[in-house]
Amino acid sequence: MKILYLSQYFPPEMGAPSARVYELARRWVKQGMEVTVLTGFPNHPTGIIPKAYRGRWFMREDKEGIRVMRTFLYATANKGFLKRILSYLSFMISGIIQGVWRTGKQDVIIASSPQFFVAVAGWVISRFKGIPFIFEVRDLWPESIVQLGQLKNKWIIRILEAMEMYLYQHAVRVITVTDTTVEILRSRGIPGEKISVIKNGVDLNLFTSHENSEATKKRLGYFDKFIVSYIGTLGLSHANNVTLQTAALLQESHPDILFLLVGEGAEKESLIETAEKENLTNVVFLDQISKQELPAYYNMSDIVLVTLRDLPLFRHVIPSKIFEIMAMARPMIIAVDGEARAIIEIAQAGIFCEPEHPQALKEAVLSFYNNAHLACTYGKNGRRFVEAFFDRDKLADDYLEILKQVLN
Repeated sequence: MKILYLSQYFPPEMGAPSARVYELARRWVKQGMEVTVLTGFPNHPTGIIPKAYRGRWFMREDKEGIRVMRTFLYATANKGFLKRILSYLSFMISGIIQGVWRTGKQDVIIASSPQFFVAVAGWVISRFKGIPFIFEVRDLWPESIVQLGQLKNKWIIRILEAMEMYLYQHAVRVITVTDTTVEILRSRGIPGEKISVIKNGVDLNLFTSHENSEATKKRLGYFDKFIVSYIGTLGLSHANNVTLQTAALLQESHPDILFLLVGEGAEKESLIETAEKENLTNVVFLDQISKQELPAYYNMSDIVLVTLRDLPLFRHVIPSKIFEIMAMARPMIIAVDGEARAIIEIAQAGIFCEPEHPQALKEAVLSFYNNAHLACTYGKNGRRFVEAFFDRDKLADDYLEILKQVLN
């Protein structure tokens, strides 16, 4: 089977979209499939293209047997709505051109959101090649940008909603990453039989602890601290201002609690300015780390935070980092209601905290701070749970079966 996977994001970029495409593609290659990933030049979230990739319009790579084809896009930091739209549109246009003329013969195309202009490109390429089009839906567009307040023009919203429905209707299969998205799409008239769920999972071989947390803390220089970490995008959606407010509540009473914010994003500069203005000595910001470094940072964390803003759309998302955290046997505080909360509560792998509520987050932090046994138990529960239900190998097999069904 020859699979064309279209995604704007791919390693060395970090984040759930690039990880999903890479992890699935490399497993399919091991099973004898020919996988071509059509993607952009890496730049997310800083907008800076690494030196090795600069000055090119097109580039071919081989990554663990995956045929990677990179095409031009307008590189911009993950902030500024109009600039991000330009980036999305530039990838859509160049992706169509390269996808039609350079990718060769394929049997099926998967176009992966977020940002559904990728799906537009996927549909156009599928028409030219005469192959089935699969729409992989990670975020509901334009609903997500509307709820975040980034798009308010009702006419543009209606146009985008019409495009969204057209793509759902003309895909041979819609793949979602959450169960609740299925219900939303069915309520909009998309037949349930054309929708499948392949949730994100975790590489259980990479995300596993080979040393105790105190040894990792000592090695990285935080041996005397109780570490509450947030690792990921510092963006508009993630309510990291609440983390700073919680740090302020604990600074005097618990000086040994350190809040570690690791990553990049649109809100990082503002968050650093706030921490400096409030003289938050118990908050440390670190730059984005590589995927290979992630296990060490999870391992030294006494608690890992998963936070989003208190918006209806986030009740239908599952942050993929929850599976990595559970695989590392670390307890988490999840300030995300809905399906993600349900997973953590079923697994008994963490504490739910009301989103955007500093006092509630403080109390959750102290629950683990004052009860090491509870933290250890929740961590072990999480590891067992992902081993049973969220192993990437099993999920890749399930996805491949769907592709085979589409082609039969």
